[in-house]
Amino acid sequence: MLGRRAVILGLGGAIGAVAFMLGLGAWRTRNQPALNAVLPMPLSMMGWQMTDQRGQSVRPADWSGRPVIAFFGFTWCPDVCPTTLSDISGWLEELGPDADRLTVALISVDPDRDSPQVLGEYLANFDPRIIGLTGAPDQIARAAAEFRVTYRKVPRDGGDYTMDHTAGVFLFYADGRFASIIDFHEDRRFAVPKIQRILK
Repeated sequence: MLGRRAVILGLGGAIGAVAFMLGLGAWRTRNQPALNAVLPMPLSMMGWQMTDQRGQSVRPADWSGRPVIAFFGFTWCPDVCPTTLSDISGWLEELGPDADRLTVALISVDPDRDSPQVLGEYLANFDPRIIGLTGAPDQIARAAAEFRVTYRKVPRDGGDYTMDHTAGVFLFYADGRFASIIDFHEDRRFAVPKIQRILK
């Protein structure tokens, strides 16, 4: 009987020690960023160069001093991209005159089909303050890497293809610091308050 009690007490002590160590580890790391969190670079550290729908060259430095909303997509996108662009157009309208202080850009992940002209025709369906950027495959790859965006070509039957890509909307302060992201599945009620924070 005594031996059994000693075993139970011993196990209880071991479990308590493990719980204490786990609690200590949680306390020590609770304010540390997740090791696997990869945030976009500040715009001031990016080095991409692309072309807008008017044929003008655009660099991150051209956005200096203005809050930025950036989104990766493509004109042949069946649902996510037009939905997001419609959402962005609605947010800009809701913001009123403050929206004029923003730089808002769709960055194409489909250089084979999204020429500046195609982008211009596509974006004519949305708020006119949204610009489109495209470029050579290596230019888009560099921009995606600096924004920490992933994308890939997905073949379809008949030789066609679509693009899988990160669907979040990236927000940056006027000084180029990354602020936050509006996830595609996030409740849209939180979008405008997030944008208002980068306008302050």
